[in-house]
Amino acid sequence: MSVGEMGLSEAENQESAPSLFRDLVAIARVDHWFKSLFMVPGMALATLLSPTELDSSVFGGLVVAVLATCLAASANYSINEWLDAEFDRHHPVKHARPAASGRLSAIHVYAQWAVLSCLSLTLSILITPIFTGIIAFFLVMGLIYNVRPIRAKDRAYLDVLVESVNNPIRLLLGWLPILPFVLPPSSVLLAYWMGGAYLMAVKRFSEYRFIGDPEQAGRYRASFGTYTEDSLLLSAVFYAIGSSFFLGVFLIKYRIEYLLVAPALTLLFVWYLALGLRKDSVTQRPEKLYREGRFMAFVAFLGLLFVVLTFVDMPWMAILVNDHVLKP
Repeated sequence: MSVGEMGLSEAENQESAPSLFRDLVAIARVDHWFKSLFMVPGMALATLLSPTELDSSVFGGLVVAVLATCLAASANYSINEWLDAEFDRHHPVKHARPAASGRLSAIHVYAQWAVLSCLSLTLSILITPIFTGIIAFFLVMGLIYNVRPIRAKDRAYLDVLVESVNNPIRLLLGWLPILPFVLPPSSVLLAYWMGGAYLMAVKRFSEYRFIGDPEQAGRYRASFGTYTEDSLLLSAVFYAIGSSFFLGVFLIKYRIEYLLVAPALTLLFVWYLALGLRKDSVTQRPEKLYREGRFMAFVAFLGLLFVVLTFVDMPWMAILVNDHVLKP
């Protein structure tokens, strides 16, 4: 090898290392860490339902919990993108992803998955054993969703239900640093699961419409070989109704004032579906939802309304649950 060739080889190696790093960060999808916001309702509920005042040490635990959750999510995203590469090549946009375009090797991806998983589990040990168990469950669900022979994402309806389990998992991961020995109400967990399924069904609906060709859609995602636009839309309605039912159970059982949130929540479901009906909808890429200013402002208003109703008593609303009004 000549001196010139050696110099060229060294230059290529110097360029490849930063490029590899960028690609590995890209498949970890750090921009999706915003989904840790789904932990916030768990934190809020645990704080409101805690029988004792919280000390300052809890906040340090919450920071560790969020970081552990983000690292576990990135581990799942890494394995997801690698195992999706052969399918992403059939997508109008995703074909340019690092794995789909052939810029990554298996050893790099699996090493990243292992490192991120170990870091997440190590941090989780600082919280409680049950928190560590939930983090481990989060990682296992990533394997069930992506890895054969199960690979739930290839199976119609199961793909949505398995992926949306991550929602109640995140709620638990926000709750447990505050109330480590008590679990959230089952009605909230079920409402969160069905709500996540609704969001995922709308995402699938938007993706299917964006591709526009059922045959190509089936090559990109195996479950699209079974779905139709109508079936996806109807399933989203089913999940929305299910989420509303379980949420209603919680609202009535724990604080009647929370019922005033219900109309706003209904509007939120409808608004999100309206976004999903747009051409090349942002619901295909939920991490970009922050660009929908009015929608995000409404979500903030909804959170504020929930906080206000936590502290404002409305005794007259008891008439909605008192059985004596039905008696002669």
